[in-house]
Amino acid sequence: MGDYEHTPVSVEGKRAVVIGGTSGIGRAIALGFAADGAEAVVATSRTPERVEAAAEAVRERGAESLETTCDVSDPDSLRALADETVEAFGGVDVLVNSPSAIARKSVLDVSEEEWQDVLDVQLDGVYRAIKVFADRMDNGSIVNIASLSSVLALPDLSAYSAAKGGVESLTRVAAKDLAPDIRVNAIRPGFFITEQTEDAYAEGTDRHREVTRRSMLPRFGDPSELAGAAIYLAGDAASYTTGEVLTVDAGFSSSTF
Repeated sequence: MGDYEHTPVSVEGKRAVVIGGTSGIGRAIALGFAADGAEAVVATSRTPERVEAAAEAVRERGAESLETTCDVSDPDSLRALADETVEAFGGVDVLVNSPSAIARKSVLDVSEEEWQDVLDVQLDGVYRAIKVFADRMDNGSIVNIASLSSVLALPDLSAYSAAKGGVESLTRVAAKDLAPDIRVNAIRPGFFITEQTEDAYAEGTDRHREVTRRSMLPRFGDPSELAGAAIYLAGDAASYTTGEVLTVDAGFSSSTF
């Protein structure tokens, strides 16, 4: 049958930008990339102190980095980030979109301003980042962070759910528009404990009990458990994978009783 070869699941040698990479899921992915052998990882957000800390953590894991803030609501800020990265490292191979904004309110209670703020970061920000970075990528991979809330009705997340549903649709359309040179995929996380979720899903709450009861693995996820999915989608092992949404939720969405 001849020799068999396959491409290892790795981002070794890749140059990556992780927007929203200074906390939560984005930070776990940025550090995972660095530990896996990425050449450079730029973990960015709006907060200078967090950017500095993330860059230090990336360097400790063996990758180069930059200390550059970014506001996804500002196209000029995105362009500056992209240009600095290209100038420093000669290009960008991977873009991860994990910007953070949330309003824990029902569709009746969320204000128009809150609604627009969440969509401006979570959906419009991803759209802006894709446009800016695709123009500077000869080939490579874009990984968007979606959410289980885009396919399941989770209470008090009206704006967030609408934005994440848009991210999934945008992922599929962008994959079509940018093919064959740039692959675009998304990760749909289930319930992970981060700074943004730790109060809402604290141990002892009804939500905590229901998530652990229904999940096939009866616990919440740690953000580091998403790094492997991101490494796969970002790396060459996923060379035939685009337009896909990979669910990582301990079987929650597949479970019934």
